[in-house]
Amino acid sequence: MPTRASAGQREVYVDAVTVMGMRLHVVDHPLVAHKLTTLRDQRTDSATFRRLADELVTLLAYEATRDVRTEAVDIQTPVARTTGVKLARPRPLVVPILRAGLGMLDGMVRLLPTAEVGFLGMIRNEETLQASTYASRMPEDLSGRQVYVLDPMLATGGTLVAAIRELIRRGADDVTAVVLLAAPEGVEVMERELAGTPVTVVTAAVDDHLNEHGYIVPGLGDAGDRLYGAAE
Repeated sequence: MPTRASAGQREVYVDAVTVMGMRLHVVDHPLVAHKLTTLRDQRTDSATFRRLADELVTLLAYEATRDVRTEAVDIQTPVARTTGVKLARPRPLVVPILRAGLGMLDGMVRLLPTAEVGFLGMIRNEETLQASTYASRMPEDLSGRQVYVLDPMLATGGTLVAAIRELIRRGADDVTAVVLLAAPEGVEVMERELAGTPVTVVTAAVDDHLNEHGYIVPGLGDAGDRLYGAAE
């Protein structure tokens, strides 16, 4: 049975919960909570924020890759022959959503060094809160591929829904989104818009709500700005 934890006035399940085909996994671990607390602190500078985000993603990646596909392989140890496993082909694909997702890439590929990396540039209209694609660098055919999408925030859900639909359109049959934080509204949008799609969301926390500007509360601010500065 999943356990419950309070997030403001809301209750969220902190184990693995499957709703309408989408699986939500909130990683309940003291090191995750410790690093997330420092990320939230407005006094944390960009250099520290980048380092901690990298470390936190590696912890989340451990859970996100629990179902990565493997195949048997025979090897010779110094003592005897044995059978082990290796990552199956086609290799997994890691897709950071630009720009903030780049700050999560190193932490993810640290655990999946043989994965291929694609890039998806998406931007959210701050008035309509709708996402649009401005750049894409991925294989056109993702048939049979497991794909790991990296985006720090699952806020309104529009960006991740659009990204995952594009991956499914190209043939991906197993998509996992790794996010630092999620909002209940974004989770609900994902459940509704991707019903029946094999999608897993792995996150460090589900926060209380979105404010009128579409930011997660209490959140950690604009992840891109805190990673790289507020470049205009």
